[in-house]
Amino acid sequence: MTIKLTQKSFLKGSREFEIVDDSIYVRIKSLLKEEKLTIGLSILSPEPVVNMPYLHFHSRFKSEPLLSLLFNKPNENEFNAFVDTLSRRALEESAGFSGIKAFSPPAGIAANVHEEPPEFEDLEQSRLRFKEITVDPAEVDNMIQMLEKYVDAEDIKPLLSTMQALKAEPQNETTMQQVVDAFNDLGISQGAVLTYAPYISVLLSDDPFANH
Repeated sequence: MTIKLTQKSFLKGSREFEIVDDSIYVRIKSLLKEEKLTIGLSILSPEPVVNMPYLHFHSRFKSEPLLSLLFNKPNENEFNAFVDTLSRRALEESAGFSGIKAFSPPAGIAANVHEEPPEFEDLEQSRLRFKEITVDPAEVDNMIQMLEKYVDAEDIKPLLSTMQALKAEPQNETTMQQVVDAFNDLGISQGAVLTYAPYISVLLSDDPFANH
């Protein structure tokens, strides 16, 4: 099933968002450049956040926007229908990825229209830490291979380096935290990493005090 939203702005250029199966394909064109991005729906938080003039969908693993839509473009009805569908699909995919039963999707965008992005008193508290688990070196090796094949290695070089170290010493807690720290520093590239190397989410904890 394919669902598409096209937004145009004189200042911001055109934005195309297309939901295809378990991913959303993004194409942003301006006068100077064109950007393309693919994001797995399982890594999106299903609850959008409005910060005018945008509506953001954040990562489930870190409170930074992965996807930004121009609010109410091209019109309110088309925009709300797309956002509701994207929220529902993100919820379904994240539930399937986690192996849990999905709850009811959020009731439209109205519940979020006045919500602002979360604020953190301490930036360090918003950074992910590792979970105390048994790391499978075969899964780490598979992550490395997938990322080297599908993601620009220069964009994630520190992460790949720490993953190589973790593959060699899968129970080294310092090395595991270095992998998570490298992931924290990726910014927008987090989406691509989680899409092609979802095993990394197994290492992540959103509890900043989990290992203190």
